[in-house]
Amino acid sequence: MEINYKHELPPGDARARLEVLGEYLHNRHGIKVTWTGDRARFLGKYLVVKIDGEMHVEGDRVLFHGVDPGFLWRKKATSYIEEKLKKYLDPKKSLADLPRAE
Repeated sequence: MEINYKHELPPGDARARLEVLGEYLHNRHGIKVTWTGDRARFLGKYLVVKIDGEMHVEGDRVLFHGVDPGFLWRKKATSYIEEKLKKYLDPKKSLADLPRAE
């Protein structure tokens, strides 16, 4: 599964927001997020879907590459990730206003 998400933030700001998103995913769903250099690795499970992928900022884009969850879950998984990227990379929201857990 591949997602190429365009954003309007400087790369450093986008990275900081992705780190907060990683905290949210860990706190909310128990998904383990580890950073190595400029790449985040996601590993865990959401409902019955295994989450296994990488994400990084490349200029004005966030690139996500992950294991395809299969036909039944692909659209839902893609939509979930894109909604979270839209929320966390919204330049109208401050970093402090982004949820770390719900």
